[in-house]
Amino acid sequence: MSDSRMPAQSTVPRLVPIFNPLVQRLMGAGLPFGPNVLLTVHGRKSGLDRTFPVALMETGGRLYVQSPYGEVNWVRNLRASGDAVLTREHRRIPVAAVELEPEVGGRVIRDAVAPYLRRRLTAAFMHIFVPLRRDASIEEYVAHVRRHPVFELRPLTDAAR
Repeated sequence: MSDSRMPAQSTVPRLVPIFNPLVQRLMGAGLPFGPNVLLTVHGRKSGLDRTFPVALMETGGRLYVQSPYGEVNWVRNLRASGDAVLTREHRRIPVAAVELEPEVGGRVIRDAVAPYLRRRLTAAFMHIFVPLRRDASIEEYVAHVRRHPVFELRPLTDAAR
């Protein structure tokens, strides 16, 4: 990992800890929540599995997650464990998690969110999680990723386990 990361503070809105358990239960029951999936990560301190909803981005045939709230516990746990289980529509998919360097993650985020930033309706919503202008430079995306880590989730096949 590069030392070029800027320290980031967790800025989780107060409603997230209230709504996440509800969303997790509803998703666990099979209700769709847009691009959200459940991610289960082994706790780095407790050793217990921790499950939470995250937005899954798919671009170029690859899967990615980004922390909209910076250096939060699930990010630290994912870094420590290096793997997780993604649950999507009752399917559990073991994945290896690889944190992307900001320069790579910036391009991924740009490719994933730029189409939404071009539309007025979706831009307002996306701006909550990726507060960049539709004409933001790649340098602005890289700076965003320095504060909001991005991980590629690579499905593990039976042969890879």
